[in-house]
Amino acid sequence: MKLAVVGGGSTYTPELIDGFARLRDELPLTEIALVDPDASRLELVAGVSRRMLARAGHPAEVVATSDLQRGVEGAQAVLFQLRVGGQAARDVDETFPLACGCVGQETTGAGGLAKALRTVPVVRGLAATVREHAPEAWIVDFTNPVGIVTRALLDDGHRAIGLCNVAIGFQRRFADHLGLAPERVRLGHVGLNHLTWERAVYVDGENVLPRLIAEHGQAIADDLRLPLELIERLQVVPSYYLRYFYAHDLVVEEQRTRPSRASEVAALEEQLLRLYADPSVDTKPEQLAKRGGAFYSEAAVALIASLLGDRGDVQVVNTRNNGTLPFLSDDAVVEVPAKVTAAGAVPLPVEPVEPVEPLYAGLIAGVSAYEELALQAALYGGADRVRNALLAHPLVGQEAIAAELTELLLEKNSGYLSW
Repeated sequence: MKLAVVGGGSTYTPELIDGFARLRDELPLTEIALVDPDASRLELVAGVSRRMLARAGHPAEVVATSDLQRGVEGAQAVLFQLRVGGQAARDVDETFPLACGCVGQETTGAGGLAKALRTVPVVRGLAATVREHAPEAWIVDFTNPVGIVTRALLDDGHRAIGLCNVAIGFQRRFADHLGLAPERVRLGHVGLNHLTWERAVYVDGENVLPRLIAEHGQAIADDLRLPLELIERLQVVPSYYLRYFYAHDLVVEEQRTRPSRASEVAALEEQLLRLYADPSVDTKPEQLAKRGGAFYSEAAVALIASLLGDRGDVQVVNTRNNGTLPFLSDDAVVEVPAKVTAAGAVPLPVEPVEPVEPLYAGLIAGVSAYEELALQAALYGGADRVRNALLAHPLVGQEAIAAELTELLLEKNSGYLSW
């Protein structure tokens, strides 16, 4: 079984390799092709990946290549984990919105739009090559903004599913709080990528969320950096990305006085690459935990194993709405539990079965409308489309600010945009 990783030179990749090694019975890989245009970085990551697999006694061959066609040929699954522009572009995404009093973040708001404009055209081109040389392969998209990128892939007719580690992270943390094995915990997870709420937490069919909040609410609130009172009042657990909405102005103040996350990650990546260059390093470095992406490998292995093995289990993925949330179009991409088989992912009715409350449905609908406009801007270009997308975004929403952000965004991304 061959798997290709596009963006294989990422410092994330040893997290994946660690999962492949530990979960070999679920996903019996024989070849892992790491594809990346940065040859020097790719060789460092491939080297530590080979040593990790050898230490674990895993037989898979690691192939490192900058040739996309060679990398994807014969693959049963292709994982996209790329960052167009690297950490330098991310740093711009996280800083230019602050000049307008808006949150600076790489997947939402103006920064997220900039990332989508850079990323969608590149990913569409990569996916076209995958379809030509591995037409039966599933594309698993971990590239942000996952919701917008996944919709672009689906609109182009690709066999694609979006993946995020937020849900599996909650499952693992809730299981720890409850002293249970993770597989006993099931989430009532609903929303869009990076805009989700846990409306229920099921253990053996019982919703234990009220008890979880009552007994562990402070720890949950601390993880999210949101007030305990909010979680107790709502009786849901929002993803930590909701802090950009629920505490927007506070986040902007913090961001104006601190280094960007991109600058922190860039420094961490330098450390990781030095470690990967050390021929004695054959395990996942502890520093990788600070890089983000916790449980990414477990989520990826589980999804790919279900797609290729027709397991029919339930996982949280990004896929077509198709009536799951009736206040969104069928073509929208939502992040919900879905049954995963060899035919793809079919969303399940949201749990609890009551309609999504207006407090959440309204924000979901607003951000989904923005995502549709953002995709149009990424596909067809034009300052007016960018401005309309920003005007629609709940974190912008004012014409004068949308106009100023549009000018800044286009200026700082002129090297990436062909229009």
